[in-house]
Amino acid sequence: MTTVARTTARPAARPAPARDHGAWFLVLPALIPILVLSVGPLLYGILLAFTDAQSGRTAATRWTGVLNFQDLLHDTLFWESFRIGLLWAVGVTVPQFLLALGLALLLDQDLRLRRLARALAIVPWAMPEVVVGVMWRLVYNPDAGVLNETLSDLGLGGGRDWLGTLATALPAVIVVGVWAGMPRTTVALLAGLQNVPRELREAAAVDGAGAWRRFRAVTWPAIRPVALAVTSLNLIWNFNAFALVYVLTGGGPGGRTRLPMLFAYEEAFRYGQFGYAAAMGCVMVAVISVLLAVFLAGRLRGGEDR
Repeated sequence: MTTVARTTARPAARPAPARDHGAWFLVLPALIPILVLSVGPLLYGILLAFTDAQSGRTAATRWTGVLNFQDLLHDTLFWESFRIGLLWAVGVTVPQFLLALGLALLLDQDLRLRRLARALAIVPWAMPEVVVGVMWRLVYNPDAGVLNETLSDLGLGGGRDWLGTLATALPAVIVVGVWAGMPRTTVALLAGLQNVPRELREAAAVDGAGAWRRFRAVTWPAIRPVALAVTSLNLIWNFNAFALVYVLTGGGPGGRTRLPMLFAYEEAFRYGQFGYAAAMGCVMVAVISVLLAVFLAGRLRGGEDR
């Protein structure tokens, strides 16, 4: 009987797939608008920040280096608008998240007319910011506004100029910002709640856990990544706010609601200082980039922890 020795041969290594350069042609339709409408203007704005570009001047634009940025360091009005922008961003983002979380938890329950309630909750999101600003100007109207009329009927006084008084202008605008942005946050949190297994909640309830303990031990860990993402993005969006505040107050009274974007807009299109306004934009882009870096670092660290 002849024994045939079997040898196990290692399979030959597969050749590396050739790069498909044709895939770039599929990406170009989406890449070209980004380059033309986003990257191009951004690079041009950065270049403009190092010049003395002004509107209406006949002399050629000159390269001034970092002179605009040096002027910004000593511009107290800009840093005051920067402080107001941070107050606005935090003042809108924090109550916006807390109210949206409560509304999302409510809409996640098995309530009657739940679908109708969800549809009504996103109505402010469907309204353009200009329309929201005009509507709330009517609400805050000192003579015939709904708010003053209601306070007068309740015997709490009336006739207050909410948007024209130094003490109340910024809080009044923050209220509008919270109302306008809350649906976006609610939808994101509600989507996160839909992914929380109901079996875990029911098991926690069977074990005797109350509503707060179930939220802290089951619900919150599940929606924490969504909450972190939407809060970080809201902070960036709110810091970049322009249209809503512009329609409501135009930055007044006395610059009390002049956000950084409004300040840069006025420098560019009211006073014609394009180079100086571009330098402001570069500073704001740098701040937003830092916020994005912190957000991405937190997300990556959270992914490693899991």
